[in-house]
Amino acid sequence: MQQKILVINSGSSSVKYQLFDMPDQQVICAGLVERIGMENARITYKTAADTLEEQDAIADHEAGLSRMLSMLTDPNTGVLSSTDEVQAVGHRVVHGGSSFSETTIITEQVKDKIKELYSLAPQHNPANYQGIEVAEKMFPQATQLAVFDTAFYQSIPQTAYQYAIPTRFLTEHNIRKYGFHGTSHKYVSEKAIEWLGTSTSNIISIHLGNGCSMSAIKDGQCIDTTLGFGPVTGLIMGTRCGDIDHAILVYLVKHLGYSLEEVNQLLQAESGMLGLTGYSDLRDIEAAAAEGDKACQLALEMSAYRIRQYIGAYTASLNGLDALVFTAGIGENSELIRQLVCRELDCFGISLDSEKNRIPAKGIREIQAAASRVRILVIPTNEELEIARQSYALIANT
Repeated sequence: MQQKILVINSGSSSVKYQLFDMPDQQVICAGLVERIGMENARITYKTAADTLEEQDAIADHEAGLSRMLSMLTDPNTGVLSSTDEVQAVGHRVVHGGSSFSETTIITEQVKDKIKELYSLAPQHNPANYQGIEVAEKMFPQATQLAVFDTAFYQSIPQTAYQYAIPTRFLTEHNIRKYGFHGTSHKYVSEKAIEWLGTSTSNIISIHLGNGCSMSAIKDGQCIDTTLGFGPVTGLIMGTRCGDIDHAILVYLVKHLGYSLEEVNQLLQAESGMLGLTGYSDLRDIEAAAAEGDKACQLALEMSAYRIRQYIGAYTASLNGLDALVFTAGIGENSELIRQLVCRELDCFGISLDSEKNRIPAKGIREIQAAASRVRILVIPTNEELEIARQSYALIANT
């Protein structure tokens, strides 16, 4: 049964979308609205016949989604004559808590639960929810579905997902590691396994964008990941701090007069690369670093150092490493970050080929040196395709 499925991926500062003809997995069009909330937001729209690129002020996610619809239905360059042509809309939803472990048809009850989880993913679940609300208005005849980032991490053992606080917080309140970016990690790890040609493998996938995370994947099953109960822990991100000593939070409240809401705002929206440099976009940071900005140079070194720490930890957890996978906007496009991450990892058999790292290419590519015992892969993520697959499978079996 052929169906047009629109996939909407509302991130913290972007909206990515693709329209698929399923089950053929043919991309009818794809687009991106990035730097939402800024005067110089970038808008890209691609079909087989046209590529349109614009810069404009996009105030919020609703404005970005409205621009998406106008491009899809444009009488000259659009691919839809009517929104009724879309049978389903698949949405990426970051946090499903303990309520959702698989793709779900969206109902009012599902939307209420997504809203309940705002506090655990304050930069994402509200944007995901807004995408759902706007899509319901734009595509009233379509089935709306949610694919949760947390679903991939159901295989993490209790030794890794439980926190060392009284057990009642797990059993009574479901406080545990949930993990995020699961749709991306699932997609690229499956591609890596296919590329390696073996069902038994130890893989570390590194998803680097405005949000960042790493996952340790053994024989196709995730055994640990850097993001936890909320999407703040682990790596240094665009505006999020990553790992931090909890005593600092207590100090901020007890001695510097911060409220809990102010602490949350600080860690979620004012820290990370933004707090270190004044920039949240890595392209701006790399450009400033190249011009001698010491704060930006230090921030890049700090980010790479944190990633290397987790490579060491996860190699130990996996008891070996076959492949290191870089993915997402920064992981796929920043040769500098890949270079900084992979240096001084000789003890793990990780050695980067500088020339291969510099040469951009489409699709999967290997960038390790000939002597490297570990294969280093750059794999473009395709969360949208993974969401389309899962959405179509649910509809086909309903």
